[in-house]
Amino acid sequence: MIGIILAGGFAKRMGELTQNKAKALLEINEKPIVQYVIEKMEKIDSIEKIYISTNKKFEEDFTKFLSNLQSTKSVNLVIEPAAKEEEKLGSIGGLNYVIKKNNIEDDIIVVAGDNMFEFGLKEIIDYYDEKKAPIVGLLDIIDKEKASKRLGVVEIDSDNKITGFEEKPEFPKTSLVSTAIYIFSKDSLKLISEYIESSNNPDAMGFFLTWLYEKEDIYGFIFKGTWIDIGTIKTFEEAKKSFV
Repeated sequence: MIGIILAGGFAKRMGELTQNKAKALLEINEKPIVQYVIEKMEKIDSIEKIYISTNKKFEEDFTKFLSNLQSTKSVNLVIEPAAKEEEKLGSIGGLNYVIKKNNIEDDIIVVAGDNMFEFGLKEIIDYYDEKKAPIVGLLDIIDKEKASKRLGVVEIDSDNKITGFEEKPEFPKTSLVSTAIYIFSKDSLKLISEYIESSNNPDAMGFFLTWLYEKEDIYGFIFKGTWIDIGTIKTFEEAKKSFV
């Protein structure tokens, strides 16, 4: 299995905080957010290699970060050909770029580089081994209104198979949200390429999942514990208080 961390965005909603610094490199407890994700992946024996995908603007910052990183895994940087917001590949476009650039032909676990979460990755990988199908990490936030216009909202059946997915809906149907943690089999990688080549929306993973669940079974794995999507200054401050 290959670990892929997506950090190709420009974080315009974070204002001056991310004007000259990648959101994934903002620090919580004097440690970059992305390092927490790397450490979660380091604990999984089956993850053989890790790729971090970022853009040209933050290439130097990530290069410096990796030069000082001591990891038990091989951690590699992939630079997307984008230097400003208007050129960004988007999360699914960036994922496709990493796969193509490195000729990846293995199962992959994909994690957003700007998420903080207390749970580990072993359980979702074990669930993938059981289902042998794409898996989306979910969390029940209880109050579905909190997902409005902010998060990907998921519907599942009694077997946890995904039956509906909406990217940042105004009126969420459920309180189950995507945690931006995904597992795809090596056989599914060609569908990522097919999606991009068909000129579909490359910006958010939710659009791809909406397209994918109509083609093959996708399952949701519901995590337990704290998870924060750091998309605004408010959620960044919340994460600093929650992870001490």
